[in-house]
Amino acid sequence: MSDTIFIKGLLMHARHGVMEHEAEVGQRFVIDLELTIDLSESSRTDKLIDTVSYSDVVTSASQAFKGQNYYLLERAAGAVADAVLRDFARVEAVKVTIHKPHAPIAAIFDDVGVVITRRRA
Repeated sequence: MSDTIFIKGLLMHARHGVMEHEAEVGQRFVIDLELTIDLSESSRTDKLIDTVSYSDVVTSASQAFKGQNYYLLERAAGAVADAVLRDFARVEAVKVTIHKPHAPIAAIFDDVGVVITRRRA
């Protein structure tokens, strides 16, 4: 299947990171989500019940991402992926990209982050 729902550029302020000031002050993160889901029914019926609500996905991802402070983006991304798969039975797989544009790195860079993909077992 090649059906995808995507949400790109979701901005969130959170307190993730290994450095003390990251936990105190926090910083901006950007999240992209790609959900693998069979959209054949909703493409015929035009009914929300036959797909997943983008708004509900954003709520679930936001709660998972901001629900606690993580040292690693890898763990934060895993929490988001786990929440999406837990909360939306129709989603077969989820790809989570977390950008940390203000990572405390002594270099000039455009972007840094992680990408994980999780599939339903």
